[in-house]
Amino acid sequence: MDDDFFSVVKRQRACRRYRDKPVSDSLVEEVITAGTFAPSAENSQPWEFVVVRDKSLRDQIHDLAQRAWSGGGRDFSLGHLDEKILADVDDGISGGGYATAPVMIIVAGDTERCHPKAISASILPAIQNMLLAATALGLGSALTTITLGFASELQAVVALPDSVVPQAIIPLGFPARPLGPPRRELFSQHTHCDQFGNAWGQAQ
Repeated sequence: MDDDFFSVVKRQRACRRYRDKPVSDSLVEEVITAGTFAPSAENSQPWEFVVVRDKSLRDQIHDLAQRAWSGGGRDFSLGHLDEKILADVDDGISGGGYATAPVMIIVAGDTERCHPKAISASILPAIQNMLLAATALGLGSALTTITLGFASELQAVVALPDSVVPQAIIPLGFPARPLGPPRRELFSQHTHCDQFGNAWGQAQ
């Protein structure tokens, strides 16, 4: 058993504020390479990655996130999102924490290489690989999708063709502060034996 792998899995969590320290091309390449080793429908590998370093473009992307958050995203989260998590997300978006990331990776799917209905199933595993790789490399990252509410505007910012649809944005950089372990409920609280409602480990 590879203990290092499970250590990385249990340490991976969203980072919403970053140090003013550049991320080398070699580190970015390692993160993206990990993404390309994910499974995809019919091995279509429909992923396309746009690495955004230009500050003016990053600011435009972050502005879209702020518009989505203030235009209904935050209100939707009120009442059911834990207060600490809400404050953290607020800092990432309204407080500009995500904008401090020196790199933003737009992860998109090419609908000409993969059926549109299978795009998400093909792209999300690649994103998870990237998040884990970032953690293993000592980088902070996060899966953000709120900007997809303005997908066409995001496409225009990074010049994506109509057939290449954005699926997520991954801010990437060195964490501004140490990231504690993620809070997770026990797997047994969500695991069933044979049929839903038969709790895992429950005597039959």
